[in-house]
Amino acid sequence: MLTDKEVKELENLAKENRINILKMVYNAKSGHIGGSLSSADIMTVLFHKCMNTYCTAPENYEKRDRFVLSKGHVSPIYYSVLAQIGFIPKEELKTFRKLGTRLQGHPCLWCPGIEVCTGSLGQGVSLACGIALALKLDENPAHVFVLTGDGELQEGNIWEAFMQAPQRNLNNLTVIIDRNKLQIDGCTEDIKSLEPLDKKLKAFNWDVKEINGHNIKEIYEALEYAKANEKPTAIIANTIKGKGVSFMENNAGWHGKAPNTEQYEKAIKELEE
Repeated sequence: MLTDKEVKELENLAKENRINILKMVYNAKSGHIGGSLSSADIMTVLFHKCMNTYCTAPENYEKRDRFVLSKGHVSPIYYSVLAQIGFIPKEELKTFRKLGTRLQGHPCLWCPGIEVCTGSLGQGVSLACGIALALKLDENPAHVFVLTGDGELQEGNIWEAFMQAPQRNLNNLTVIIDRNKLQIDGCTEDIKSLEPLDKKLKAFNWDVKEINGHNIKEIYEALEYAKANEKPTAIIANTIKGKGVSFMENNAGWHGKAPNTEQYEKAIKELEE
């Protein structure tokens, strides 16, 4: 269990990540802001409390937990947490999407802390299945975490992976679904309905946890449960796209555009209050 002090620390780190996201996208004049903001709490808890990384313990490199950002377009939150835990200098965040940077619009392997290049939606869970199976064959205790968007669950490839994981008993695999219910074209349920999502995943023989994706304690408890589970675990994290900025919240128009100066200043003020 997390103490109240730990919860507050994580909330402050998540706020810092949201501010970093805004600064990065504004400075680059491009990037995906809505989904980065909705997944900020998830990524903060995962990297600070639940994953074993090799950043502070290089001798544990082989037994490190692996992370796959299936929705690779939300790279701003990924880079921000990597900077927080020491993989890259915080100053480097200013180079996001600039010519020659390690911080590309979608994650690439030349950035420390990144396991695989991602961005083609629907493929992350398949990649993670392969990693998890290899770890099993090597008798390596590491765990594999994947963060997906809900819009990408409309891809067929991802459901092939959902079939594969229980078949191979990949209990070392956890899929976290950022269920903000919006994608670039609008509401997921209007474009290609996913509901009842929990029942579909259970029918594929996954253990399913549904949580508030902005509640630090719920995120932590679900992730810790998944790490000890005997089945592959899918965590449906109900979130708000654009979380933390009033005029971006639940607005599909903020899927992939940068704020102008007036919007940026208003957003930063809201987050810093």
